[in-house]
Amino acid sequence: MTREWSLRNDQKTLSTARAVRLVAKREFLTQVRKKSFLISNVVILIAIVGGIVGYSIFSGGDDADRAAIGLVGDQSLSPVLVTAGEQVGTPVEVSEIPDEQTARDRVGSGDLDVALIPNPDGSATAVTESEIDAALRTVIDIAVTGQAQQRALTAQGVDVAQLSADIGAAVVTVEAIDPPDPEEGQRIAMSIAAVTLLYMQILGFGMYVAMGVVEEKSSRVVELLLSTLRPLQLLWGKVIGIGAVGLVQLTAYGVAGVGAGLATGVLTVTGTAIGVFVGTLGWFVLGFTFFAVLYAAAGSMVSRQEDVNSTTMPLMLLIMAMFFSAFSAVGNPDGTLSNVLSWIPPFSAILMPLRIAAGVTDPAQVIGTIVLMIAVTAALSLVAAKIYQRSILRVGKTVSWREAFGR
Repeated sequence: MTREWSLRNDQKTLSTARAVRLVAKREFLTQVRKKSFLISNVVILIAIVGGIVGYSIFSGGDDADRAAIGLVGDQSLSPVLVTAGEQVGTPVEVSEIPDEQTARDRVGSGDLDVALIPNPDGSATAVTESEIDAALRTVIDIAVTGQAQQRALTAQGVDVAQLSADIGAAVVTVEAIDPPDPEEGQRIAMSIAAVTLLYMQILGFGMYVAMGVVEEKSSRVVELLLSTLRPLQLLWGKVIGIGAVGLVQLTAYGVAGVGAGLATGVLTVTGTAIGVFVGTLGWFVLGFTFFAVLYAAAGSMVSRQEDVNSTTMPLMLLIMAMFFSAFSAVGNPDGTLSNVLSWIPPFSAILMPLRIAAGVTDPAQVIGTIVLMIAVTAALSLVAAKIYQRSILRVGKTVSWREAFGR
């Protein structure tokens, strides 16, 4: 038995804070010293970093997205093709090809998307494997037609440079009432990551609390502990200790994910990424506390680990309902359903990080939902504590809800 539990009789006067701290320390160290815990987390961290690095490598950069065009002979068309590609939104990479046969061979081998062979009359022949993408065809048509126009105007004695300068100001400026968010893709990705991590952490560590309570109860260790500690001290020590493990684990995952994302350029919204990370940690604390006290109460009602699911099933269903509601709101985080549910504990714990990542919250809502979550958690913790006190020493059959509430 560890030194924390070797307490003399005169230590029954331990302050609540010290007693809770001792229990929390014991729970924390018990979890983090398990080889399975360490190995699994190392594997997960490697997978997170490796996955992000792999995505940054294989997702391709600008060059991979550029169509490859080989230009035979006169290279004056090359800058026109590049400019046309930028205007159309289909960037191209143009390379010089020494002769027509080499161009055809490189198209056949897949090195080039298109080989362009200019003709003396100003037209051009485009050689491709099967067909040309419509957007790329538009780029080539614009470039060839534009160059032909410039040559025709020059032949007529028109100053093409001056003409371009004169018509350069004739542009259309688009003013969008609701412009698209250029960071929307990254925000959605961070929303999904936050929702998934919160779901896994709250569900997993909530079950750890319940299983720990049952293990101590079935082995009669709890009777020895309660000879020195009060039930509420044991309850809150277990919740805080296991919650600290979950918080450390979630922090490690977040640091690894955000750090790798920023380092590889997968994430470019530094401030948003850090804000989502910090917010996810805070909402994990609130969400875990909400469920942990209930899981502890549910665990105290049974004497065998095989029976845990019978009392924790309603909590699991509630967490799953939170998860599915959050995923349904990913595509529309500012919708009515998301907005309403985010005010209702415990849905706040998983919907608010999503809405924060999407950038659709304001400080008043963040503060308001936090206050509501704390208030409801505090009220439920009093109920859970009563159930825990009435059930923890009752060994044998499963304690009914009527008995747990003292009726």
